[in-house]
Amino acid sequence: MSTTQEKLYQIALTLIPKIGDVLVRQLISYCGSAEQVFKTPVPKLLKIPNIGKTLAQNLQDKSVIENAWKIIQEADKQGVELLFYTDKTYPTRLKTLYDSPVLLYYKGKANLNNTKTVAIVGTRQSTEYGKIVTEQIVSDLSTFNPLIVSGLAYGIDIVAHKSCLKNNVPTIGVMASGIDLIYPYQHKNTSIQIQEIGGLLTEQTFGTQPDQRFFPQRNRIIAGMADVTIVVEAAVKGGALITAEYANNYHRDVFAVPGQIGKSFSEGCNKLIKENKAQIFTSIKDIVEALNWDLAGHEKGKNKESEIDFSNFTEEESQVMALLHKNQEMHIDDLAWQSQISMAKLSSLLLNLEFQGFVKSLVGKKYKVSYQ
Repeated sequence: MSTTQEKLYQIALTLIPKIGDVLVRQLISYCGSAEQVFKTPVPKLLKIPNIGKTLAQNLQDKSVIENAWKIIQEADKQGVELLFYTDKTYPTRLKTLYDSPVLLYYKGKANLNNTKTVAIVGTRQSTEYGKIVTEQIVSDLSTFNPLIVSGLAYGIDIVAHKSCLKNNVPTIGVMASGIDLIYPYQHKNTSIQIQEIGGLLTEQTFGTQPDQRFFPQRNRIIAGMADVTIVVEAAVKGGALITAEYANNYHRDVFAVPGQIGKSFSEGCNKLIKENKAQIFTSIKDIVEALNWDLAGHEKGKNKESEIDFSNFTEEESQVMALLHKNQEMHIDDLAWQSQISMAKLSSLLLNLEFQGFVKSLVGKKYKVSYQ
């Protein structure tokens, strides 16, 4: 089967009414591929958990194939990549999340799997102080060559994106609309510039207007793509705190910039810190230490792969060690996804390797190879 044909069925699967990302994954898991889902008879589909009669019958609707082909043609016309969750270029940090989108629309040049990825979010009603802090954060981060993710919104988001452009830092604008409909429209010129060094990303198909229900969905992508989320300014309620909540649920690091007591734009950040849902941000050093970007001997360790005798490990241990060698350091969720080892077994395996001195655990449920 050609790549285009499989992509056609993958897209078609997302067009089935009320199917949802979780059920798409479940269907593919049971049937083997997106194409096989459409070729599986209704009686067999009904034996799959959570697949009802209506959904099974909807999967027989061939019109979704035609609509999927139109999307492929439009993507080709606009230079948009269609990233299915099984694709190698799909953000690996999202792959392990149960609620991540199965299909993403991407237009840009940045590597979505950059070694260091940071989300910067905040209120739309940003203050001058918030703007200065955001610009300083981006400037300080630039020396580490990260990918910076935000939501292309007014306030802190757009300041973060523009600061990235100023410092030549790749940045991703995650959208709550179709990739062909920039919202807010006033950020259209900035979005064009972003595509030159970063990119635009959305789960919404072409022509989708921004809608209130899409913004929380957008926020989960921002949180899921990043190793750490930094909230600069935020009210008690709003998108920035929703993003922080998602990041906490995904076991990612969250930092909040403390603000003035009694100021509405500081209440959200102060609340996150008070409730231990975010670490206090005082300087870029906080991020560097939390993510172990300054580990001594990090570069030196890369050259010692040949010193470890893989023959002493079990097959699964060798698999984990090889992944850690390749990626330098990895979150346990990414290890579980790429190794396909159950979380319980992987945790035990990593603990055993740590006792033997081959693996070192890091802050934020990350691991790296340790050399004696």
